[in-house]
Amino acid sequence: LLHSGRGGGLSDMFGGGLGSQAAGSTVIERNLDRITIILALVFSFTTLALALMMDE
Repeated sequence: LLHSGRGGGLSDMFGGGLGSQAAGSTVIERNLDRITIILALVFSFTTLALALMMDE
């Protein structure tokens, strides 16, 4: 995972440390969430597509 729930993670490396605890999600954390969701969807789609192609 690129980021963790509280403290640590890649988002803290880029300045999401103390500010994220006081102000909620930072821009970096939201972008990491979006990237994670997009990559999960791409992975699921390609896995399903490959499974269907192997079935033929």
